[in-house]
Formats: sequence, C-alpha cells, structure tokens
Amino acid sequence: MILSVVVLGLVTVQRLGELLLANRNTRRLLAQGAVETGARHYPFIVLLHGAWLAGLWGLAWDRPVNLIWLAIFVVLQAARAWVIATLGRRWTTRIITLPGAPLVRTGPYRLVSHPNYVVVAAEIAVLPLAFGLTAYAVAFSVLNAAVLRVRIRAEGKALNEALRS
Repeated sequence: MILSVVVLGLVTVQRLGELLLANRNTRRLLAQGAVETGARHYPFIVLLHGAWLAGLWGLAWDRPVNLIWLAIFVVLQAARAWVIATLGRRWTTRIITLPGAPLVRTGPYRLVSHPNYVVVAAEIAVLPLAFGLTAYAVAFSVLNAAVLRVRIRAEGKALNEALRS
C-alpha cells in the first residue's frame, strides 16, 4: 500500500510540475509570436489525463505494485524526460508553433515523429497495469487513441503551416 501511494504521489507531483513548465513555455512562445492550434480539443486532453490520474488514486492507492510494470514505467519516465529536454523551451502540452522555426530533428525526434505521444500512450497503459488494472488500462488507452487521432492531425497541419511561414 505504501509503495502505491508513493508512486501515485510522485506521478501527481511530476504532472503538476510539467503543467507549470508547459504554461511558462507557452506564455514565452506566444510572446515571441507563436500561434496556438487545437485549443478546442485541449480541454478534452486535460480531462482525459486528469480523470486517468484521479481514477488511479481512487482504484490503486491500496493495491500491490507489480515491480516489472513499475520498472517499465520508470523507463518511460526517462523517455519522457528525454523528450522534454530535447524540446527545451519549445516543450508544451498545447500545440504551439513558432512560424519559421525549424522542426526539432534531434534526440527522440530523429527516431519517431511524435515521441511524446508514444510515451504518453505507453504510460496510460503501463501504470494501471502496474496496479493490476487491465480493464482500466485498456479503457483509457482507447480514449487516449481517440484524442490523439484528433491531436496528431491538428499538430501535423499546424507544423506544416508554420514551416511555410
């Protein structure tokens, strides 16, 4: 039980810290003339992730933790950090493009077009699996796939327009 609370607490603190970083980067980018795209679907992403984490608190706080799945989740956190570090001040949770800025093609972006989404999709499945919540992992993975379908299309369009500017 203690390990599950520690894990959920750390993930919660991490996500809140990332929101602060993302908001700071968003404000700075917008002040530089960047443009936001996909603002209409953004609340659904926030709702999905908030519900995922809140649901885990409700269902998993007293469950045993599978250490293999937890280890996989820790590896995903390293990948998450790599993505954030690679984008640096351009990392945000919104679709923010700076017209004329080149695409990032270093770090994980030289391997995969959308590494952040790959990591997030894996996290949404893996953390519930660490608590033995298979149906929860499947349900939120399906919801996340639906949101990402919209998000990736909007981001691709925004990046293409920004590169043409």
